[in-house]
Amino acid sequence: MKLYEFAPTRSIRVRWALQELGVEFESISVNVAAGETHRPEYLAINPAGKIPTLVDGDFVLTESAAIVMYLAEKYPQHRLLPTDLKQRAELNRWMLFTVTELEQPLWRIARHSFIYPEEQRLAGDVEIASREFRQMAAVLEQHMRGREFVVGDHVTVADFVLAYTLDWGNEAQLLDECPTLLSYMKSMYERPRAPMRIAAALASVGMA
Repeated sequence: MKLYEFAPTRSIRVRWALQELGVEFESISVNVAAGETHRPEYLAINPAGKIPTLVDGDFVLTESAAIVMYLAEKYPQHRLLPTDLKQRAELNRWMLFTVTELEQPLWRIARHSFIYPEEQRLAGDVEIASREFRQMAAVLEQHMRGREFVVGDHVTVADFVLAYTLDWGNEAQLLDECPTLLSYMKSMYERPRAPMRIAAALASVGMA
C-alpha cells in the first residue's frame, strides 16, 4: 500500500487512519508547494493534481474522506466504522458536515489569504467564510458536549477527519468560542498513534 502525501495537507487524515489501523504502507512525499502534484507522472495517478492518493495494489483512490472510509471497511476488525445502520448514518452525516460546512469555508479563507495571487484575493470573502465557519462550528460545539467521540462510544474515522479539520480551523484562529471542540481536538491528538498536528507538519517541511 502506498500513500502519496504532503505533511501539512489532508493526507494527515489518511496517515492517521493507517497508523490507528497499524497497517504498513509506503509514504511517497509529493511537494505541493513545489508544484509536484502537477507533474505528468503524478497526474497519471491523480488527474485532479491533489493530495492525498492511496494506491492499494491495482486500486487507486483519491479524496481523503473516501480513503479513510475504504480503509475502515477493509479492516472491519478495528471497528472504525459503526455496524449499526443508524450510527452509520450519523457517521455519514457528520463526515459530510465536516467536509462541506467546515472544510469549504477554510478553503476559501486559504485561497483568499495566500493561495491566490495577491491581486485576485478578496478580503470580503475571508470575512464571510470566517463567519460561516464559526456558525457551523457552533452547531458542532453543541453536538459534542458530553461526548468523547463524534458517533458512539469509540473512535471512528469521522473523528480523524473532524479533528484534522478542527486543527485547521484552530490555525485560522476560529475556534476561540468553542471550548468543547478545542478539548475534543486536544484529546484526539493525544492518542498514541495520532499524526503530527498541522503546525508541526508545516515546520517539518520548512513552511512554518
